[in-house]
Formats: sequence, structure tokens, C-alpha cells
Amino acid sequence: MRKICLLVVLCVSVVFGLEAQDAKAGAILDAMSANYKNMKSFTASFSYAPVSASGKMGRARSGSIAVKGVKFKLNMVGQEIYNDGSNIYSFVKETNEVNITEYDASEDSQFSPANIYSIYKNGYKYSYQGEKNIGGELCQVVELQPLNGGNVKKIEIGVVKSSKNVKSWKLWDSSGKQTAFTITKFNGNAALSDAYFKFDTGKHPGVEVVDLR
Repeated sequence: MRKICLLVVLCVSVVFGLEAQDAKAGAILDAMSANYKNMKSFTASFSYAPVSASGKMGRARSGSIAVKGVKFKLNMVGQEIYNDGSNIYSFVKETNEVNITEYDASEDSQFSPANIYSIYKNGYKYSYQGEKNIGGELCQVVELQPLNGGNVKKIEIGVVKSSKNVKSWKLWDSSGKQTAFTITKFNGNAALSDAYFKFDTGKHPGVEVVDLR
């Protein structure tokens, strides 16, 4: 009897969990995801900064991202990460060192730049938060909350209403720390060669290569 009761509770929880998904938020996220899937590649520049509990923005820094299929190149302060589809290169500028690991698609992180636009489809509850002007563009804001806990407590995504491009996202970690990202420049279907996603030791004289494959 106890097992039957537990099963009933589980089924009811699943049903209500599915019904709790916000249809409008889902439509916005689906349109955004389809928009990026239709692009063969894209590049973007962004700014990012910590946010205090009172909402005050800290020092802003800049970065850039390029994506082509599963390949990506991420450039942030002090670090560059390349994924050429076979290997991942993590280059630290301060130490002039690059670590090379093998890329395994089966273990690809949901937070990989190649997957960030579809993470909502598994393990998240989403809800529409309204419209907001972000960087001069009218955006629809959607909040994602993980169903199974983890290091991420909440994600807030701002999607440009007209283009369906992502304009901003804000992450809250389990400790309550916030980090805000804003897209400052975007180029869809950018012309990117496969070589662009491979770390070139010739362009980094004296670099120490640590091969962990």
C-alpha cells in the first residue's frame, strides 16, 4: 500500500509539473531555439559583470563567442577555449599554457556554447516574466529554474521580441551570486573556417602545451 501511495504521489507530481510549464514562455524559448538552429554559425561580442544582492552592477568585462555546429571559440578575460570538434584547448594567457583534452560529444555539457540555446528542454521549469527594454531593444524575459538543484539556482534570459535573438542572460548560483551577460554585437551565419576553432601554437610563442588526451 505504501508503494502504491508513493507511486500516486509521483505521478501527480509529474502531471502537475508538466502543467506548470508556462505556455507563453515555452513558445518564446522554442522560437529562440529554432532561430539559432537555422544558423550555420554565428559570432557575438558580450559584456559580463557580477551583480550584488542589491542589484548593483560590478566591474564589466568583455568577451566574444563564435559557434559553428559543435565547434566553438570562447574568449573571456585571461582565457580562451577552443573546441574543434575533436579536441578542446583551454589557453590561459597569464601562464602561457594550453591544456588539450579530447572532446566527447556524449559527455557534452548542457552549458556548452553549442548547447546553451536548448538547455531549457530538459530539467528546467520556465515562466514568462514580461517585457523589458535591454540595451535599447524590446525583450521578452523568461526565467528558468532547474528541477534537480545543482550549482545553478536560476537563469533569466532576455530574448529580442522582433529577431528572437538572445540579448541577455543572468545566472544565479547556489550561493546566491549573480552574473549578468549582455550581447553587444551579433552576426548570424558568419563565415567561419574550421581552422578558426583550432588553437594555433605558432601564434603563441613559448606556449607550454599540456596534452591530457
